[in-house]
Amino acid sequence: MIKLGIAGVCGKMGRRILELAQKDRDFEVTLALERKGTPMIGREIGKLKISSSLDGLFLADVFVDFTAPEAADVHLDYVAKYKKALVLGTTALSQAQLKKVEEVSKTVPVVYSVNMSVGVNVLFSLLPQIAQRLGPDYRIEIVEAHHKDKKDAPSGTAKKMAQLLSDATKREVAVHAVRLGDIVGDHTVIFCGNSERIEIKHQAHSRDLFALGALKAAKWIKGRPAGLYSMQDVLKQ
Repeated sequence: MIKLGIAGVCGKMGRRILELAQKDRDFEVTLALERKGTPMIGREIGKLKISSSLDGLFLADVFVDFTAPEAADVHLDYVAKYKKALVLGTTALSQAQLKKVEEVSKTVPVVYSVNMSVGVNVLFSLLPQIAQRLGPDYRIEIVEAHHKDKKDAPSGTAKKMAQLLSDATKREVAVHAVRLGDIVGDHTVIFCGNSERIEIKHQAHSRDLFALGALKAAKWIKGRPAGLYSMQDVLKQ
């Protein structure tokens, strides 16, 4: 049984992670966390009460955080304080925060990924190979689309794809961002030569694929030695 702490349980992602974890016999949710001032603090959610205290983290084995960059520093501090494994899916972290993730991973195991989807992480592996096989005659651009309330643009996933492709081709890869309606997440990578075009598209139909990926990572990371891991490491197993 894995004791799980979940940040942002009243948010769209946190709520789905909580609901899916409660249906999974491998998990016992011991901390349902929300930021101070949230009206839901103190209300019951299953067998738990929603809390704003990170001290409840001492009861957990793994902490899952898909909240916001503003909360990342405090969450990292408490993970290090209580020596708990961390699954981190928060995007738009600053360079200083990414450095802090690396520092914390020296004392606790951390799975960090800008996208926890299994499909997207398979694409992370395949896209550089496709670019190299196609060669320099093919130009590459990325179009990503998300809901109108997504704060970061381009998305962390699109930036990661662009970086992987840039490293593989030694060329800059342009990224175009769209923010409309309630789009969960679309990423299209376009390879275009003089006489043909290849488009590789990933569409997220619901947030469940991210939540399920996070829970897969939580199962994998329990008992691992300290270190910074990615979803690529999770999927290898």
